[in-house]
Amino acid sequence: MLLWINGPFGGGKTQTAHEIQRRLPGSVICDPEHAGFGLRRMLPPELRGAGGGRALVGDFQDLASWRQGVVEVLDLTLSRHDGAVIVPMTVTDSGYFAETVGRLRELGHDVRHFSLLAERETVLRRLRERSYGNLLPYAAGKGSVPRRESWAVEQLDHCLEQLSEPEFAEHLWTDHSTVPKTADRIAVLAGLTLRPNNEGALRTRLRQAKIGLKHIRFD
Repeated sequence: MLLWINGPFGGGKTQTAHEIQRRLPGSVICDPEHAGFGLRRMLPPELRGAGGGRALVGDFQDLASWRQGVVEVLDLTLSRHDGAVIVPMTVTDSGYFAETVGRLRELGHDVRHFSLLAERETVLRRLRERSYGNLLPYAAGKGSVPRRESWAVEQLDHCLEQLSEPEFAEHLWTDHSTVPKTADRIAVLAGLTLRPNNEGALRTRLRQAKIGLKHIRFD
């Protein structure tokens, strides 16, 4: 089974994926973002927008090689790996969704898709927490979002609007849900059984901060 966890940037996809992987024996995370950033880094700096120039490729999902490569790798993984495969990845374009999630279903794989949704202010708060590792004070001001998250903020309204469409179901509203509870809901809907969450609040906060820091992107 493949669990595709969709949602706006900063919506909790990565944290939820790691929570499921932590509590579901035999499961693995396959993050298509690695392939996307790798393809962008193949371009010379000036062609990927470094130094203020115009990026030749603004979104790596626009590359057919990314969409095709993601399907190829996930198809191979699902064919050879016995456990669940977890994919945290934002996809809002209907065509690209069909070329990835739809194509994997056409290949005969059991793909369960979930869109994590939340109110705009909730996502903005999570973006601030993500950037500061969920532990540091908001040095730049309570309501500000760090510059490195500006692209995510620009895409936020579009993401929330698109992912609310019926084709991107199952929809899970997470404003008042913790990451462990969201993971529990996904597991129930997918017919999976997670190990009990016996982790204390402090340890959860530290672990999530570590995950958040590891996934900060600077390019």
